[in-house]
Amino acid sequence: MKVFGIDPGSERTGYGCVETDGSRHRMIASGAIRTAGHLPFPEKLLRIHIALTELLADLNPDCVAIEGIFHAVNARSALKLGHARGVAMLAAVEAGVTVVEYTPAEIKRAVVGYGRAEKQQVQQMVKLILGLDAPPASHDAADALAVAICHVHSATSRLPAGRSAARSRGAASWRQYQPVRS
Repeated sequence: MKVFGIDPGSERTGYGCVETDGSRHRMIASGAIRTAGHLPFPEKLLRIHIALTELLADLNPDCVAIEGIFHAVNARSALKLGHARGVAMLAAVEAGVTVVEYTPAEIKRAVVGYGRAEKQQVQQMVKLILGLDAPPASHDAADALAVAICHVHSATSRLPAGRSAARSRGAASWRQYQPVRS
């Protein structure tokens, strides 16, 4: 299975493609789509869409996993992020690829084991999980790879897409998690 992860943003959109056989994962590609600060916002969105369309055509993934919106203090930033997510989802749908979404906490839990992990912790775990010599250079690429890894873990554990183990059993947080007893 090949999963393409996206960490959307209007200035930098991270992407990462991971291939897995169910037990071993390897990175196929990663990076960030950067838009110039002086460009009008609609032009930034167009450039993100075009770049993602090309990447999806080249890599031909089975699925696209994208980071969902988190609660932002600044409404304007949240709206811009929503627009970037929209063009990313559009590129995936145009490519005929299934799209799944994960919250930042779900992604961090799947990769690091803690939903409030720091960026450096995510980078180090992505490095370890994918057997890389060094962590991904940019946080955006590391986050996108983490999104892909999150879906790989969810898909291989046969949970519904976008759900964590704790949530599927009705727990609202790790503090409420109770293991299933045999």
